[in-house]
This record gives sequence, C-alpha cells and structure tokens, in this order.
Amino acid sequence: MRGIRDWAPEFDEYRRDESRTMGEASSISFPTDEAELRAVLAELERTAPDAPITVQGARTGLAAGAVPHGGHVLNLSRMNRYLGLRRDEGGAFHLRVQPGVVLAELRRLLAAKALPQAGWDAASLAALDALYGGPAQFFPTDPTETSACVGGMAACNASGARSYRYGPMRPHVSALRVVLADGDVLDLRRGEHRAHGRTLELVTEGGRALALDVPGYTMPRTKNASGYYAEDDMDAVDLFIGSDGTLGIISELELVLSPEPCVTWGINCFFASEAAALDFVSAARPRLSCAAALEYFDGSALGILRSARSGCAAFVSLPAVPESFAACVFVELECDDEGRAYDELECTGELMRSVGGSEKDSWVARTDVDRERQRLFRHAVPESVNMLIDRRRRTAPAITKLGSDMSVPDERLHDVVALYRRTLAEAGLESATWGHIGNNHLHVNVLPRDERDYAAGKELFRSWAREVTAMGGAVSAEHGVGKIKRDFLLAMYGSDAIDEMARLKVALDPRGRLGRGNLFDEARLDAAVAAMRKGE
Repeated sequence: MRGIRDWAPEFDEYRRDESRTMGEASSISFPTDEAELRAVLAELERTAPDAPITVQGARTGLAAGAVPHGGHVLNLSRMNRYLGLRRDEGGAFHLRVQPGVVLAELRRLLAAKALPQAGWDAASLAALDALYGGPAQFFPTDPTETSACVGGMAACNASGARSYRYGPMRPHVSALRVVLADGDVLDLRRGEHRAHGRTLELVTEGGRALALDVPGYTMPRTKNASGYYAEDDMDAVDLFIGSDGTLGIISELELVLSPEPCVTWGINCFFASEAAALDFVSAARPRLSCAAALEYFDGSALGILRSARSGCAAFVSLPAVPESFAACVFVELECDDEGRAYDELECTGELMRSVGGSEKDSWVARTDVDRERQRLFRHAVPESVNMLIDRRRRTAPAITKLGSDMSVPDERLHDVVALYRRTLAEAGLESATWGHIGNNHLHVNVLPRDERDYAAGKELFRSWAREVTAMGGAVSAEHGVGKIKRDFLLAMYGSDAIDEMARLKVALDPRGRLGRGNLFDEARLDAAVAAMRKGE
C-alpha cells in the first residue's frame, strides 16, 4: 500500500519525542483523513497483524508516549483540517477538528477570525457567522509547548498554567471519533454514552457491542493525568481522554470554545523566602476570585535565569531579578472589567504584606507589551535549564534533565515541598523548581552533573511517587504516563488495579498493539492478552 512506507533514515526524527527517548520502528504512515487511517490499519492487519502501532502527533510529549516500540508509526500530523462548527442551546460553540490541528495555529485563527471553511455545511457556516459576530472566543487549554497537536493533548489530558481556572483538556472536549485497532469506529458525544456503575456498554459503527469493565480504583482528588479515567457512571468520552494512545486512535475531536476574558493582567510577586511564597499561595487561593493561573519559580530557577540573562542575547530584554528575591509567584488575573482587576490587584498586595512581603517587590503587566515580557520570563526559565543541560551533555552525553510531574491536595503543599527539599539535600542533587503551584503541581527538575547524579535522580523520583501517593496525590498531573512513568503508576494504584486497566485495554485492543509500552510493561500486557484468549 502506498500509504505505508518502509523505515528509512529520513524518518529517524519520528523515533523520538521531547522526552529525548529513542525508539525503533519498521514502517510509518501519514494519513490525511479517517478513511486513510482505517486503510492503513486494514493493510497492517493483512501484512503485520501482531505488529505494535504507535500513534503520534507533533511529538511534544515528555513521557515518551509517542516513542515507537517497534512495528508501525501512525503519524497524524497531516490530519489537520477544521471540519465544522455548531452552537449548543446554551450558546457555547463547539469546533470539530482533526487531531493534527496545532494549538498555536488554532489560537491564531480564532483570534484573526480566519478559520478555514472548506467543505463546511450550511449549519456550520451559520454558526461561524454567530461566532464572528459575538464576543471573541478562545480554547483555554494551554500546555507550555504550543506546537502540540490537539489529538495528543487529548491523549495525555494536557493542561498548563490556566488549568488552575479552566481545568485540563478533558472538560473542553464534547465529542470524539475513535478508530479501534481493528479499524472499527466509536462515535462518542458527551452525555450520550454513560457507564452504569463501572460497566460501560458501547456499540461500534460496525455494529459490534462492547461491554467494558471500568477499573475499580478511586482516582485522587487532585490534578491528575495518571492512567485511565475511572468513576461510577462516567461518560465514555472521558475514558479515551488521557488514555495515552492505548485504547483507540482519535480521528476527530469537538472542542468547546470559551469567551475571551475582557481584562487580563499579570503580576510577578517576589519573596525573600520560599516559605513566604508558599504561605502567599495558600492565602491567595480563597481570596483571588479572578486568578486564572498561579505559577511558581524557586530561588534556583531565578538564579539560572540571572545567569542566562547575562550570557544569552535572547534574554537581555528581561528585567533584572535582584539577588534578594528567593522565590516568585506569578498571578494571572482574568476579570470582567478594569475595576474588578484593580480590586484583585489591591488584594494581591495585601496578601503579599500578610506573609511578610511587599507589593513593591512585584512586576505588574497590564499591556500586551508588558505581558509579552512576562511570557518571555516564564519560558526563559525552562529554556535556560535546557541550555545548561546541553552544555553538561558535552562531557556526560548519557544524562538528561529529570523533571517531576506530581501533584498533591491543597492541604499538602507545604508537606510535599518539604519532602522535595529534604530529599534533594540528602542526595546532594542540584535542582530548579517551577510550575503550577495553584494546583500544588510543581515540576522539580533535577539537573544532573554526571551519570551518578542521573541515576540518583531517577531513584529519588521513584521514592517521591510513593510519598506523593501516600499524600493522596497523583504521579502524573499533566504529561501522562507514557513509557517513562509506568512504575510510578504501579506505585500509585497497585498491581491489581493495573491488571484491571490491562483487561480494559485488551477488551478494546485484543492483541495489545496500540501504544505498546505505554502504561503497562510487556509481560503484564501479554498476560492480559493471553487470559482474554483463554477466556474465549
């Protein structure tokens, strides 16, 4: 088949994602629509019926979910069309797209009121007129890497800074089309297919009835992208969001748009100690009703940024960060009018004073130019760390940055930060911490100097997975589990629960082909496949 290409050196970039993990594959395809995708699956069924199939988009993930584990790579980046629009009874707009649509492009086209309309029906065009004639709309899910594809964002239930206000990807998806490993299709619209307790009954477009046992574990009540969504009477759409490409292949999504906020201001709040910054966050959560994001940068992250500013021309435009500042909390306010924004700004200053800080130690951005400088500040920190690691790899090529992705309930924020600080000091490891402190979701980045540090950091993360679980937290809050965090998922839910997940997978993918290596080690998955065949 012309759509399936044997592997060649020109495709080697598709062996990796942003985790910097490398994989292997024997063939690759780039379908442009659902029909071509299903044709690829049919040809693979004929020529390589047991070969693993790895689904990819833009490969911006950090958990190696898109890294191939042998077999075939199904890259959906060319499935990037805008398919239609509807407006529901409540006035919300739902945009139907293919999974390869890139977030940055989606944002740009919405802002410019320039969505492509090729092939749209009359109802979609009428909804588009209403969209353009009303208040500006946007898609609120905002992972740091805006070159992400929306299909991949759904696959790992991506979130980002604004998840403090808007939540992760899941609530912003109102419908999915999912192609199963055998080429059959599930057409799912939110609210139309719900489980009865923990039993979910679905019928494919081919007429096949599926009775799925949803795992019985209880998910943590915190920001969570760890394994399959599982809850009594759950919506079928939610099962496939966050499933890391292991249950089916998303061929279409319907995205729920939101009205743009009228006023958006940003405030960098600096503190002389980490303890003051943590106290500020705890005090701010119940008081700042307009907060869309609460982000954090620790003293080490600020120190790395100071060094980068003095040594990298790209960061010269950043304001200088005085040495007396040991922590920063970035607050993004989204308000209905400027009067409310000024009230929230005044409240922010009061909260800073209440923990021993001063509103004088803040940067306030009200204009687009100032907000762009703040955006540069936020992105310069991880970029500076990546530059540091790249320099170190010249003498220790096996090392990479190690970044955590764990979250805990609100009442355990101080506890988890104390755990991180104590264990990092005991291990003698260098680190820098930033991330979504409003959700108690910090990315602690271990910065190894050599292979010994690298091994010690990986062991430390394993111990954190156990401790965070004991606090009622999640081992992956936004990046998904993929291949890198399988052991963390086992620590979080236990062996019996992972077996339940594996049985659910093989009920939809009987040979365990999709996303092989994601969520489950091969032995556990193969055991589930064998048990299903024996039951037949």
